[in-house]
Amino acid sequence: MYTIDLTLKQTPMSLSVQRSSAEAAEETYQEVLKAMRSSGEAQLLELTCDKQPEKKIGVLSDQICAVVISQKSGAAGAGRPPGFFAIAE
Repeated sequence: MYTIDLTLKQTPMSLSVQRSSAEAAEETYQEVLKAMRSSGEAQLLELTCDKQPEKKIGVLSDQICAVVISQKSGAAGAGRPPGFFAIAE
């Protein structure tokens, strides 16, 4: 399972959705990057979660300041926060 985390401006917690394949995760990541790069007016970005299909989020593209893909697999991902701040063992 792959998790895509969105960090929003002036918000201490991130929003996340999960994708079941690497290809789907990369597609979602690129979709978010494209929305972040667009100049002009903000776009509404709507995302759903593969693991919990009823989970949906909508966020304005100009409020996103970071996006991270991480893979959660068994014991390797247990107890570790997503992103670049995880301490290597």
